[in-house]
Amino acid sequence: MGNYKSTTVQPIRSKDKIEEIKWMLKERSKRDYFLFVMGINCGLRISDMLQLKVKDVLGKEYMKIKEGKTDKYKRFRINMALQNEITIYTMDMGEEDYLFPSRKGGKPITRVQAYRILNKVAEEVGLEEIGTHTLRKTFGYHFYKKTKDVAMLQDIFNHSAPSVTKRYIGISQDEIDQAIDDFSL
Repeated sequence: MGNYKSTTVQPIRSKDKIEEIKWMLKERSKRDYFLFVMGINCGLRISDMLQLKVKDVLGKEYMKIKEGKTDKYKRFRINMALQNEITIYTMDMGEEDYLFPSRKGGKPITRVQAYRILNKVAEEVGLEEIGTHTLRKTFGYHFYKKTKDVAMLQDIFNHSAPSVTKRYIGISQDEIDQAIDDFSL
């Protein structure tokens, strides 16, 4: 895991960059494209996402998981756009297949492999501070921008306080930067 950057990873704030990444990944790999799309649309931790099988999500309105980090059971809504992506992506897969299978067979890709996939495409589109939490943070950032509901996002993420959630998705820093930009004596 020596490739991990020591900086805090950030959400992808630009919708244009998100679309660019989707396009690039779609050209390369159905699996890698779906990893990105699912990650930015559900808010799961990458370690929990990688353990999912087709039967956990196909034809479902909700996915139920036991979070690895918190050991808590969590129910996540699968929005219609993601349900459609799931249907298309899993068309040729069996229900016991992992959603993100390794080429080695029988196992999902590792967290490190997910990091490499994300880091490579991020570099190609000129983004820095990308890591495995980027997908979750991107979901959170855009969810917050749309709803302005930090309490709901705090609940989705199982965070202890709204301040933790805002810091996690980079909103606190955005607000500080904006306040500084708008301030002069």
